[in-house]
Amino acid sequence: MASTSMSVRSPASFPFPTAAGARGRAGSAQPVGPKPLSSPLPPAATPAVPRRLLFPVAAGIWDFLSGGGAGGAAAASLVVRRGMQLFRQGDVAGSVAEFDRAIELDQRQKQYLWQRGLSLYYMDRFEEGAEQFRLDVAANPNDTEESIWCFLCEAQLYGVDEARKRFLQVGLDSRSVMREAYALFKDGGDPEKLASNFSSGSEGEIFYSSLYIGLYYESQVFIDTVFSFCFVECSFCKNIHCSPWITHICRL
Repeated sequence: MASTSMSVRSPASFPFPTAAGARGRAGSAQPVGPKPLSSPLPPAATPAVPRRLLFPVAAGIWDFLSGGGAGGAAAASLVVRRGMQLFRQGDVAGSVAEFDRAIELDQRQKQYLWQRGLSLYYMDRFEEGAEQFRLDVAANPNDTEESIWCFLCEAQLYGVDEARKRFLQVGLDSRSVMREAYALFKDGGDPEKLASNFSSGSEGEIFYSSLYIGLYYESQVFIDTVFSFCFVECSFCKNIHCSPWITHICRL
């Protein structure tokens, strides 16, 4: 998270894909040479595209084509910010009401409102939360964190085994801590290994490993262990630059 004031992750720069197999102009001669060797290197990790970049671009294109609508998008963005503030203040129900109002003002908001999914999760509205996260991943198929949050919702609905069968496949995250967290939720394993692997990492890595280990134990209904990892997580909230939105989770 999606680092964002509206997103958890820092904006990632990413190039437009090149059409490696594209043909030349009709009639132009193509150079003939030896067939290139296949690369022995594994595919590079795909940078996660911040959701805060996706919606303004989509909204701007739509407004240009439709000749208007900017007022609705601007008003909806203000309502989303109010919803985020209510969440930080502990008014989770109020935050959902604001996010729903934002969608009424501008339907395009819905597929990017991962914040709404978090609020729905903490209101035990797991089916709606899973739907929200699935919409997010459909809009951004490289979103590791929303895939995990969808699993968390569905684990509450169907149990861990069934939720794993429904697990959303996403692209390879550029952050090693999130790649390992994704594998833990998707395939199972020892959460203590995740903690150990990043115990000497950056403060951000310790924060995110602690956050997702706590959530993993929550999905397994080990509540006492959840609290111990959330305590570690909260201690790092004060020291690292990350979204106030996501750091508030450990206080709920």
